[in-house]
Amino acid sequence: MAITRLPSAGFSITIRIAVPADASSIGRLTTSVGEAGAIVTALDVVDSDPTHVLVDLTCDTADASHADQVVQAISALDGVDVRKVSDRTFLLHLGGKIEVSSKVALRTRDELSRAYTPGVARVCMAIAENPADARRLTIKRNTVAVVSDGSAVLGLGNLGPAAALPVMEGKAALFKRFGGVDAWPVVLDTQDTDEIVAIVKAIAPAYGGINLEDIAAPRCFEIEARLRDALDIPVFHDDQHGTAICVLAALTNALRVVGKQLEDVRVVVSGAGAAGTAIMKLLLRQGVGDIIAYDRQGALHRGQTDLNSAWQWLAENTNKDNYSGDLRGAIRDADVFIGVSAPNLLTGEDIATMAKDSIVFALANPDPEVDPREARKHAAIVATGRSDQPNQINNVLAFPGVFRGMLDAHAEEFTEEMAIAAAHAIADVVGEDKINPTVIVPSVFDSRVAPAVAAAVRAAAHSPAPAPAADPGPADLPEIAAEASANP
Repeated sequence: MAITRLPSAGFSITIRIAVPADASSIGRLTTSVGEAGAIVTALDVVDSDPTHVLVDLTCDTADASHADQVVQAISALDGVDVRKVSDRTFLLHLGGKIEVSSKVALRTRDELSRAYTPGVARVCMAIAENPADARRLTIKRNTVAVVSDGSAVLGLGNLGPAAALPVMEGKAALFKRFGGVDAWPVVLDTQDTDEIVAIVKAIAPAYGGINLEDIAAPRCFEIEARLRDALDIPVFHDDQHGTAICVLAALTNALRVVGKQLEDVRVVVSGAGAAGTAIMKLLLRQGVGDIIAYDRQGALHRGQTDLNSAWQWLAENTNKDNYSGDLRGAIRDADVFIGVSAPNLLTGEDIATMAKDSIVFALANPDPEVDPREARKHAAIVATGRSDQPNQINNVLAFPGVFRGMLDAHAEEFTEEMAIAAAHAIADVVGEDKINPTVIVPSVFDSRVAPAVAAAVRAAAHSPAPAPAADPGPADLPEIAAEASANP
């Protein structure tokens, strides 16, 4: 059975199967799954009797249709009875992925009186007198709003706010797991730029930072810019800046492996949306040799008409030779290809036309711009956004540590200096003595990443530890002062 897409954990299924109690039954099951193009990840015996064995077989498939084909292949085996098929991804999402839990005990009337009325009134008055105290005495200190209008959900398009919610929940879970940051999904039932800006401004007092997510370009650029001007907390569009940070980190180490300098290479970027634009701006800031930006209008070049303002800026600041051809022509003799666009745009033969020791970052998910197996036949280094391939470039390497650092520094904005510092911190976690063609970024589960990124962002923020707030009352002074000094 020919499967063009790669199996992944995102389409993992568990099949409960009754098979005859003979020595060959289990082997026939696993062979059938392998021949169907899936990957067996677990096989557990649930029950047995003298004639049958009940097993749970878990496997990764390529998509929902492929999962059905795998089940059909198993069902066709003699003596096999498929009892139940469970989609493990849907099971994980039942009831949502996050919850609110209290940080304080409420076991007695005394505790209730301090956490809520009447004691809470004293804290309210302290904040009214000194609004800066909200960062220290409320959830604002460690809380981020994950804001989306559902107009560009993953690579799926304009699905709306309800369908965006599972992604925003997942983002909040990642914030907590990797950065210790409390984040909450805020999905908006509007795609009007003015309304989005007004809503986020109105809810901002409760948060220490705003993470914009899955908002379509070019509106996302205006929304971010207006919010950054209006708010005194960092506004960070992860699809732009998180991706750019991770790409710069990966490219830094990839160039170390192949012995090239950023200022000497030519880069082709497929996809000039939010992610692609931010990547190119950060690479230009770092002094890249040249970039060709490619999107639906073709290679962006000077002389084109009817470009939006973001594409017009790219046309004027990239593509030194004013190339105007197709993507295959653009990557000929290029040193680096970065794809943040659509699947299956290139073949292995196209990659073969790139410069010696070429670097390919095919980041479209779940299917990259070029099959990584084919790209590896010709490129020195290949990276994707997939967790089941070497060199996964994943934004979780960046945003938890970036926000941890900004919150700790009480930063009022996100800056390019923070982005560059974060990228270098991610690259350096690997270590120049450890990098190789299959290890150019650390694992997303490397516990060193978020603290290193947070430290780099704090340093880039140039923010001294805040002074203790005004005394809310003599009885509370020692405890509050100690808490302030322990948590800059």
